[in-house]
Formats: sequence, structure tokens, C-alpha cells
Amino acid sequence: MQNFPGMPNPLQQRFQQALALHQGGRIAEAEQTYEAILRQQPRHFDALHMLGVIALQTQRTAHGVELITKALKINPRVAAAHANLGMGLHAQKQFKDALACYGKAIALDPNQTDTHNNRGNTLHQLQRYQEALASYDRAIVLNPNHAEAHSNRGATLYDLRRLDDALASYDRAIALRPDYADAYSNRGVALRDLRRNAEALASYEKAIALRPELAEAQWSKAVCLLQMGDFTHGWAQYEWRRRLDPPLTFRSYPQPLWTGRQELRGKTLFIHHEQGHGDTIQFCRYAVLAQARGARVVMSVPDALRGLLETLGPGIEIVGGNEGPPDLDYHCPMMSLPLAFGTTLDSIPARVPYLAADPVRVAAWRDRLAGVPGIRIGLCWAGAPRRHMQRAHAIDRRRSIALAQYAPLAAVGGVVFVSLQKGDAAAEAMTPPRGFVLHDWMHEARDFADTAALIAALDLVITVDTSVAHLAGALGKKVWILNRFDACWRWLSGRTDSPWYPTAKLWQQSTTGDWESVVADVAAALGDLVRGWR
Repeated sequence: MQNFPGMPNPLQQRFQQALALHQGGRIAEAEQTYEAILRQQPRHFDALHMLGVIALQTQRTAHGVELITKALKINPRVAAAHANLGMGLHAQKQFKDALACYGKAIALDPNQTDTHNNRGNTLHQLQRYQEALASYDRAIVLNPNHAEAHSNRGATLYDLRRLDDALASYDRAIALRPDYADAYSNRGVALRDLRRNAEALASYEKAIALRPELAEAQWSKAVCLLQMGDFTHGWAQYEWRRRLDPPLTFRSYPQPLWTGRQELRGKTLFIHHEQGHGDTIQFCRYAVLAQARGARVVMSVPDALRGLLETLGPGIEIVGGNEGPPDLDYHCPMMSLPLAFGTTLDSIPARVPYLAADPVRVAAWRDRLAGVPGIRIGLCWAGAPRRHMQRAHAIDRRRSIALAQYAPLAAVGGVVFVSLQKGDAAAEAMTPPRGFVLHDWMHEARDFADTAALIAALDLVITVDTSVAHLAGALGKKVWILNRFDACWRWLSGRTDSPWYPTAKLWQQSTTGDWESVVADVAAALGDLVRGWR
């Protein structure tokens, strides 16, 4: 049929119908109509672009990226298509390519609030926080009432550790959108890091009231409850870690989960590790309690811990991290055991040592250290950086220090230091602070059992919050633990001791990032210890 001037284009009319269906939420009908248009005109840019948008909206990200890329080859001058492609690439974690797309979109149309906001999200993922902040600020200039940009700005300020400013941004987002559950949840995280736990709890509860399925808020509430010592509610709430994205518990089995209510006598209980080495050391103690209920206990642990945890006790079978018994009756993630046993502050199984070092290896270390004069102190200054995990990496940057920051300890006479550091930070032992006597034999430590033997031959361990702290505590060794301002929930609030490790003493920053005061206090206490030793 020939179209005359002034007559509507039937294909364009059909596209407008599809677009109305799309905007009205009738996605399947819209998709069918876009596809029908493309069968008539395979190079119809708008239909191809919108079909890609629907694919992104329905979680078919790779297909959406493919369709929008194809559309842009037809017409590369459409800002919205570049912006949507950026969103798809961001979802695929192709952050640098996504950033390039947002740049093209902004060059074509610099006044789209959502594009600047989404560009900020990608910059945030790339940990280019100042640039992300600038993108959010531009979005807010264009639309001061853009609640999402204010909330995202708060998240970036949080990672810059500008916590009060982050709170102000979250509050603005909530004022604009009172039902903004994510903003309430993130606000709670900032409040917890400021040690305002009661306020944090209220913020989490508001988020949960708005969106009960919001796993981040539910899990963050658990962390807050545990830090406040409310184990009765905290352990049950901590089960929400399974519903995080990604979850903190990764295994599932056809056999039932042991919840503490089922009889264990004559049954095989498979305990599987989760999270970090320190978590495994802390919670492996529950295997002994399960065995006391008559269970055959099989426990999987990271391979580096296998030799050490074989000292838990006779009859407890330790297997490698990916192994498991074929004939289990029940299974339980390791950090669900406190819930199963109904652990409260008063009932923590805190008898130490519950792990042991090999006596032969300990004797060898004592012989080697016999010629080293003074009190022998093990030092650890950094945790695993976990650069592939943005949140964990950010925490590690706050919990770890450089060896040079231990320099004031060198002024204490009568002591000698032994490195307990592994990983990239171990290289710092080659250039200790001036006046520091530091022995480093950690290249000989193949696993935690070797490190345990060395610790057993020392007099004291001084460490940041990493697996060495748990190892020393589990061995019953005197250990001083240096904690960041926003300390991990397991150390509780306002304590200098640990109900988990009776031989531990805690030292915590009084202001964010202030290690200088902490180390000065530790140095003074070390001087007192030396004088008392003499």
C-alpha cells in the first residue's frame, strides 16, 4: 500500500501501540508486537532497541545487550540506547565498557538524570568514588528530587568513610521517598559503623517493615543484634545470610538441616565450613558439643586448616573443603551451630584450648627460639585483602595496618618480635621499622598447623582482627587484638575482653582510622608487661 503525504505510517502506528503496551506493563504483548514489526522491517531501530530493553527488564541480560548493540549499529546517535546498553553491561559486570556507554550517552544528551546516576553506580563499582560522587551530584543538580541519586550518593560517601555525610544523604532520600527501604537499610549500616547501634536497629526495622524480603536489612539487623549481645534473637536473624546476593552459605543437601531439635545419637552430622578461616576456627568448637550428643561428626574445613582441626578431639572426622560423607543423616553450616545449640552470652563454649599444636613441632620452635633473648611476641598486621570482594576488601583496608605502624613497640626493651604474617603483607617483614628486631620464618609455615606450633612457642601474640587472632585464642595463648572503630560483631560492643576467648584482650580505635593511639596504648601496656615479667 502506498503512503501519501499526511497519512500515518502503519508500521510506526504499530510501534506506538507496542510502546503503549510496554509502558502499561503488558510486557509479553509488547514483546510480541516489537517482534512482529521486526519481521516486517528487520532494521527498525526503535523496535530493536525496545526489544532489547524488555530483555534487560526480564533478566535476559546477554540477549538485551546483543539487541541494543545491533540497534546502535543502525543508529548510533540515540543517547537512550547507549544509556540502556550501559545498564546491561553493568549488570554483566563489564564496568569499563558500561562507563564508555554512559560517556557516549552524556555526550549526546548531557541532561538525563538517570544516565548520570547510573554512571555513578558504575564508577562506584570501579571504586572510583570521587568521580562517582561527582556523577551523583550532577544528577541531583538536574533533579534535586531524585531520591535514588541521593541514596547512591550516601553509599559512596559511606565507602569514603564520610559517615555523617552519608547519613545526611540517606535522610534526604528518605524525605523524598518515605517508603525507600534500601535507604533505611543503608542508613542503618552507617549508624552501626558509628556505634549508634540502637538507632541502627530502628533503621533496619523500618526497612524490614517496608520490605520484609530485603535480605540485606534482615542480615544487617542480625549483625547489630549480635554485636549488642542479643544472641537469643541474633542467631535466628543471622540465618538471613543464606538469602544475600551472593549468599554467605553456599551448600545444600537433600538430607535435612540439623536445627538442634532432632536427636543426634547414632546419627551422622555433617558440618560444613563457611566464610573465612577465622570463622572456621571460632565455630569449629561446636563439633565437640555435637559429638557429646552422640553424633558421628564429620566436618569439612578449608584445606589449610585441616591438619590443625584434626586436634579437636578423637572421633571427629575432618575432611577437605569440598568433601562430604555420602551417608550423612543431617547437615549444618558451621555458623548455624550457635543457633542450634541455643548459645547465649552465658553459655558460649569458651573452654580453651580447644585446638592444639603438634608437640614435636612446638619443641622444634622452642629449641630455635632458645637463643633469642627477651619476651617473644608474635606480630600480625594484615588480613587477607580479598580484592575480588568489594565489601570484604573495604573492611580489610580498615582492619589492617602496615608493619611500620607497629614502630612504637620497638621502644619497649626486653622484647623480640616474630612475624606471624602471611600473604602479600608478609613482604614488609623484610624492611621492619628502625630499631625493630623482627624474626621472620613464616616461609616455613605451610598451613595453620605450622603457624600454631610457632604461636605455642611464643609468650604473647599481638595482631589485628584476622585469623591469627582466632588461632591464638583457640590455642589458649595470650593474645592482644587491635580492632578498627567499627569492629566486627563477634567482639561485641564496649568490651576489652572476649567471652569467646578468655586469654584475649581487645584494643579498639576511639575514632575512625586512628591506629596511632591504639598502638601507643599497646606499647604502654607492653612496657608494663615487661616490667611485671621481670
